[in-house]
Order: sequence, then C-alpha cells, then structure tokens
Amino acid sequence: MRNIFKKEEILTIPNLLSLVRLLMIPLIIWLYAVKQEYGLALLMLFISWVTDVVDGFIARRFNMGSDFGKIFDPIADKLTQAAMLFCLAIKYKRMKYLIGIFAVKEIVMSVMGLFAMHKTDEVRSAEWAGKINTGLMYLTIGLLIIMPNMDIRYANGLISICCFSMIVSGGHYVKNYLETLKSDK
Repeated sequence: MRNIFKKEEILTIPNLLSLVRLLMIPLIIWLYAVKQEYGLALLMLFISWVTDVVDGFIARRFNMGSDFGKIFDPIADKLTQAAMLFCLAIKYKRMKYLIGIFAVKEIVMSVMGLFAMHKTDEVRSAEWAGKINTGLMYLTIGLLIIMPNMDIRYANGLISICCFSMIVSGGHYVKNYLETLKSDK
C-alpha cells in the first residue's frame, strides 16, 4: 500500500480549509450550547459548509486533490455533523436515533473503506448518495437551529427523514464496498 501522507499531499489549500472546519467545531458548539446564540452558530455552520464547497472546487479545478484530502475532508465533515447532532440531542430526544444510525454507518463505512483501500490501493471519493444525505443532514440541522421553537412533530419528521436517508446512503456504500471486496482486483 502506498504512502498517502506525503508532505506535498497534506499541505494544500483544500486540506487547510478542512483544518479550518475542524477548528471551527468548538466555536460552533460553544455558540449553540453555551451562549445559545443560535443565529451565530448557524452562521458559523454555514461558513463551515462554504469552506467544504470551496475546498472541493479548488481541489478539482486546480488539481490539488489528494488521497490524504479524500480522507481528511470527510473526517472534518463527520466531526462537524456529529458535534451538531449531539448539541441538538439536548433539545430533541429523537436525535439519539439519528446519532446511533450515524455512528454505526460511519464505523461500518470506515472499516469497509479501509479494507477496500487495502485491496485496491485507491482512496474512494464521496458518492452521490453520501452527498444527498449530507445535504439533508445540514438542511435539518440548520432548520432545527434557526427555528428552536419548531413544533416537535415537524422536528421529529425532519429527524426521521434524515434517519431514512442515512440508512439508504449507508446501504449504497456497503453495496459498493462489498462489490469491490468481492472483485478480482
């Protein structure tokens, strides 16, 4: 297996933007959970999302994509999402189901991804199912933050949609990883 931790693959603008997203997590948590500045927390979450979009654009447009970035970028995304899910779980009890599904999905995908990477010597990029799921998750998180007095039935509906989307996305990735692991390559 080749070394993906080369200096020239780590020190890139897209990876630095992913690092900025990681460093924003404590600020977002503090704004939401401690200061209860929901608007500012949402603004920071939006800035985090923009840096994610920008880092992907820069990586593709200027050929700065790297295997390290394919691993580091989703880690920044998942840690941001997990932090917000835990923050929201303080208010929304059904969030524990989404957190559980999220944890299982990410653990399974990480383990299967490592096996697939070992077999193919390739790091896979995010797929459409994951991107849709991430979009729905950020939409739900954003709505729950900006509308803290939302009727609990609607909040639970949004959480349920995210749970379903996450299960479908996880199933899509598991299917693809199993195909990769069963192939002759």
